[in-house]
Amino acid sequence: MTTGRTAVVTGGGSGIGRAIANRLAEDGFATAVLDLNAGAAEMVAAEARAKGHEAVAFGGVDVSDRAQVNAAIQSIRETLGPVLVLVNNAGRTGFKEFMKISDESWDGILAVNLNGPFYCCQAVIPDMVEAGWGRIVNISSSSAQSGQQYMTHYVASKAGLIGLTKSLALELGPQGITVNTVPPGFVDTPMLRGSEKRGLLGGTVDHHAELTPVRRAGKPEDIAAACSFLISEEAGYITGQVLGVNGGRNT
Repeated sequence: MTTGRTAVVTGGGSGIGRAIANRLAEDGFATAVLDLNAGAAEMVAAEARAKGHEAVAFGGVDVSDRAQVNAAIQSIRETLGPVLVLVNNAGRTGFKEFMKISDESWDGILAVNLNGPFYCCQAVIPDMVEAGWGRIVNISSSSAQSGQQYMTHYVASKAGLIGLTKSLALELGPQGITVNTVPPGFVDTPMLRGSEKRGLLGGTVDHHAELTPVRRAGKPEDIAAACSFLISEEAGYITGQVLGVNGGRNT
């Protein structure tokens, strides 16, 4: 069953974004998969189409570039229709001692993690206002709730995203648009495995899974399920909320 509505997932080419894109396609949304990696975006869209769902890839889109975002959203509008669901998932991480963080690194992480959602929201909100209905889900991070050493730039960007969510929810609620954030905690993704290989986790993924109350690492599908709920009609009275999906690591 199709919803007749179009959903955009940024950073949809791998990990959490891939799971969200596939879930929304299964939920009946015409899904636009945005990713800087064009090949990855097309692979995910093809996965959805192979299951009979409507999905289109929009690769090579850098969400830190407003012009690229606006052009992509306009193409999506022309191809799939007005954008009524937005999941801001694209993100960039970083590990560095605070005093060694360069201006370039600080600006680069905030450009993707905070400016990107700002640009994407401004690009799609007119469609939602016109429809009198919309859903925005921002993927933040549990580190924004707890703090994390050597990740000050990343944590600051994700904490800013939580603030953006809360403020935007208050502003857009009267127009039928909900805005929520899901801060994942310790989810087994290619990004996490890359950090493990670089020795940045202070132990293995399995070690940290044993320290998690539910005794496992998260799966991208866990985050996708939370997004699916927040986007559903049943969640229409939920806005401005922080729905942690972290196995009990943050409460």
